[in-house]
Amino acid sequence: MERSAAASGAPEEEGGNDSNTSTGGEEGDRNAEEPVVSLAEVLAESEELENEARAVLGGSDHERCSYSQGAVKRQALYACSTCTPPGEEPAGICLACSYECHGSHKLFELYTKRNFCCDCGNSKFKSLKCKLHPEKATVNPANKYNDNFYGLYCVCKRPYPDPDDEIPDEMIQCIVCEDWFHGRHLGVVPPDSGDFHEMICQSCMDHCPFLWAYASQLAVPTVTKVIAAADNGTVLNVEETEVIKNENSIDQMKTEDKIIQINEPSTSSGNECSVPVKKEIVVCKLQEFQAKQNLKQNIATFWPHNWRSKLCTCKECVKMYSDMEVPFLTDECDTVLAYENKGTNDQEADRRDPLMDTLNSMNRVQQVELICEYNDLKTELTDYLRRFANEGTVVKREDIQQFFEEFQSRKRRRVDQMQYYCS
Repeated sequence: MERSAAASGAPEEEGGNDSNTSTGGEEGDRNAEEPVVSLAEVLAESEELENEARAVLGGSDHERCSYSQGAVKRQALYACSTCTPPGEEPAGICLACSYECHGSHKLFELYTKRNFCCDCGNSKFKSLKCKLHPEKATVNPANKYNDNFYGLYCVCKRPYPDPDDEIPDEMIQCIVCEDWFHGRHLGVVPPDSGDFHEMICQSCMDHCPFLWAYASQLAVPTVTKVIAAADNGTVLNVEETEVIKNENSIDQMKTEDKIIQINEPSTSSGNECSVPVKKEIVVCKLQEFQAKQNLKQNIATFWPHNWRSKLCTCKECVKMYSDMEVPFLTDECDTVLAYENKGTNDQEADRRDPLMDTLNSMNRVQQVELICEYNDLKTELTDYLRRFANEGTVVKREDIQQFFEEFQSRKRRRVDQMQYYCS
């Protein structure tokens, strides 16, 4: 399953204390059936899982309820099927409350959503009071909900994973409505995951028709042929900005970075000669894109990195974004990538190095000895494991045991050969 960018996320159903157990059969038979993987595959999978966890959880606080922060710009959210099952009002809970207040409940992982205030313990929860922040308003009227809060996704309104769906398919999150969609239900074959950064579903493109003007120039191409807007009579509902040119007063006009510089005579009485005074008129980027071929089709669109920076921010366009309730489109910090980077930076700032903590408690001689031992171990272990990765072979328990036995043996030989002198 993919999040809004090319990296993967996974809105999934979580069971509180459920566990899968295996019964019957000899231990040797079970070991024989276990798949064999190389160290390189294990390391790659571990790194991928770590990146996914950082993307979802890195920017959220796992100890404190987010309610005191109000409508959080973006955070990891969950829905509790135990407390708010289908038929009840939808509700969302923050990461900390999912641990502290709903640890044994059946949860739906919603990935991240924007501008949401934690509902845990409010009027939507009949018999539960939030343990982390008991005093909360009855409801959070600014929160937005969809079928995801009942564990249903896409236009097909199916759960994920879907036990009745035998077709392997990734899911991609729309950055506008924040619903998740099967790749085959987007009206177009999605580009390779590494080729796009964000996706906007067909319904949201219809809700924001001005985006088609940008899509013709900025969106990542897909295999489906895109029809020109002129062919199907599409009219973009955008208020045009009027630019007035006075031919008598214009000495020079130069368009650069969407700014027109107009030189007009100065009216200052202190100068006999006219001195040009530069005025800047902001040209609407949307008008410029509309002047080119506009595309329109009943499909989702896929967008590259930094495409949001190309959107117009003139007064008329900003008002249009607000009226359509999509002002976040011009905020590049709204992206999931920005959220992931924030989580990474926060983790780096909070992370304590156990080696440095140990060193700080030692004297100078002990510090030097520990650093030398650590460097020797790190170098030899890295070289030892690299051989397995290069050969694509499995690292077994006895391999690790053999490494440390040989390392200790070499260390003892080095110590025994050392000569000490007293002065």
